[in-house]
Amino acid sequence: MSNQNNPKVALVTGASRGIGAAIATRLAKDGFTVVINYAGNVVEAEKLAADIEKSGGQALTAQADVSDPAAVARMWDAAEAAFGGIDVLVNNAGVMKLATIADGDDALFDTHIAVNLKGPRNTMKLAATRLREGGRIINLSSSVVGLYQPTYGVYAATKAGVEAMTHVLAKELRGRNITVNAIAPGPTATALFLDGKPQGVIDSLTKLAPLERLGRPDDVANAVAFLAGSDGSWINGQVIRANGGII
Repeated sequence: MSNQNNPKVALVTGASRGIGAAIATRLAKDGFTVVINYAGNVVEAEKLAADIEKSGGQALTAQADVSDPAAVARMWDAAEAAFGGIDVLVNNAGVMKLATIADGDDALFDTHIAVNLKGPRNTMKLAATRLREGGRIINLSSSVVGLYQPTYGVYAATKAGVEAMTHVLAKELRGRNITVNAIAPGPTATALFLDGKPQGVIDSLTKLAPLERLGRPDDVANAVAFLAGSDGSWINGQVIRANGGII
């Protein structure tokens, strides 16, 4: 979908580390100019941009809290000013704080809604009118939508909402030649996922998939690259579970 003479531009939210960083790195390798969004990890975002540039790619960092519509609009304006437009939006930014529905407080609920649900809505609202013709919107859901484990209630609810918006927006963009899909990873070895989990829990999650390992950030990045590239042009309104077969 991209070439060096007229590179396509991909905006990846929450791209300073983990799955987001893997996605940004892969898309840059595939020839996209990458806008690396981050909320607070400026050092990691700048390092990633420098690594991409050293490898012959092109990258720009963009600070924005995706839950803030004005910040998202400023980021989009900056990307358009720098590169003329955006072709691929990857909604990767997210939070995951676990608690039972009985024990979870309002702050936990409000944070999940703000980042995981309102954030993608804020970027998709702009993408719906400003993404370039032939573009791609790729949202990150989660295979907890389907597994529905205890303590994941609020997190799963936000991701189910993302999947619903994915299906609806794909239909609303009729005639624009823009695809809208979601990737739903399973347990993936990132700091976000591993933080606070006892080794026994990690071991049990590792055995869930028939392939008997945790996912790697590159596994998710590969699926995103497929949807962003020419081979994924006929996939639209779908949720792809990149989870090694856990569900």
